[in-house]
Amino acid sequence: MSQITKEQNLLAKTLERVKGRTARLGVVGLGYVGLPLAVEKAKAGYEVIGFDVQQERIDMVNQGINYIGDVVDDELKNLVMNNKLQATLDYSYIKELDVVSICVPTPLDKYQQPNISYVQASTREIAKYMNKGTLVVLESTTYPGTTEEIVKPILESTGFICGEDFYLAYSPERVDPGNKEYNTKNTPKVVGGITTNCTKIAAAMYEQILEGEVHCVSSPAVAEMEKILENTFRNINIALVNEMAILCERMGIDIWEVIEAAKTKPYGFMAFYPGPGLGGHCIPIDPWYLTWKAREYNYHTRLIEVAGEINNSMPEFVVDRISYILNEHKKPINGSTVYLLGVAYKKDIDDYRESPVLKIIEILENRGAIVQTSDPFIDEFDCAGKDYLTTPLTKKALQTADIVVVTTDHSNFDYDLIEKEAKVIFDTRNVFPNKPLSNRYIKL
Repeated sequence: MSQITKEQNLLAKTLERVKGRTARLGVVGLGYVGLPLAVEKAKAGYEVIGFDVQQERIDMVNQGINYIGDVVDDELKNLVMNNKLQATLDYSYIKELDVVSICVPTPLDKYQQPNISYVQASTREIAKYMNKGTLVVLESTTYPGTTEEIVKPILESTGFICGEDFYLAYSPERVDPGNKEYNTKNTPKVVGGITTNCTKIAAAMYEQILEGEVHCVSSPAVAEMEKILENTFRNINIALVNEMAILCERMGIDIWEVIEAAKTKPYGFMAFYPGPGLGGHCIPIDPWYLTWKAREYNYHTRLIEVAGEINNSMPEFVVDRISYILNEHKKPINGSTVYLLGVAYKKDIDDYRESPVLKIIEILENRGAIVQTSDPFIDEFDCAGKDYLTTPLTKKALQTADIVVVTTDHSNFDYDLIEKEAKVIFDTRNVFPNKPLSNRYIKL
């Protein structure tokens, strides 16, 4: 049998198993991206094995206990009970799989450089056990070139050849925690493989699983770059509106009214809103991957870095405003009780990764403030190496605070109670859009 025929035969077998949903699928990393993806794969009829390094997550999945907001509790439980989804610490199970998706964290280190050690470690484990015909898809957000420069060489160290013996593609996750309209199931997918056949198999898999359109691009680097573009676009536009908010405050202009007026233009304008800073794993972090990679090409990404500086400065701006407001009420920030409503980085989720509220807490405490927090989605959290507990939103807590700051606009906060009982309200999210400004109610 010729080499071409062998390759075609292997491709046909893998495609047949993927399209027939008899392929066994794996997901490495069972966090905010990996668990929802594993659930959707299992819901599509595939047998799925999830891998993680945290025993607690493994135990919870195998007991059908959900810990991710975008996953439906009963769906997870039923999939586990019907043996469609299981989790393990043992990577040797990869030898039983046809497809493995990598959904591990890609944080920045203290020098704002990408830490891809989790991607490397996961890829090495996959390389130990994968068979011929295996499809590997990297979903973790990273800099352009990661799939081809990092993942591919590790997998080819086995002696297998990419595009002939195994298939490799990049397909960026597009999870938006808390989004009521778009989720893993219906968000369009971008796929870029090392070869045409790699792209073909990866696209075929997602087409069996997802309702959103699968858009194929010419290479992993294009897919990696488009994800960075998505989040850099948001990062820069949020920085613009944050800077406008700072200027409007000095000029005595309501930035929120300005945005509403600008929104009346039917073209050429997209509304972004100011806030106490950026949070989450994507928007505050992803642009720095590109900034780091650009240095390899002797290019300085000035706009991205300036946007990062503006957004990173917002927590301190918020604390400065708190200090000014307290001063107007003849109170020093040192010794005053500041009640922060919301720890999560966005509304109606329990995720506080990179939340600007953490930085606000740190600055407030450094200035001597007594900080209290309330968040209906978060009972406890860590900040600057310390453990914190949130408290229920109560009449007494509102009345005893020197200032109440709305830092996250959760839907289930009792805003009528807040408006009635708080001595002073500093609203960073415009949750009272029609309330007139006064020395008791101040907006960002």
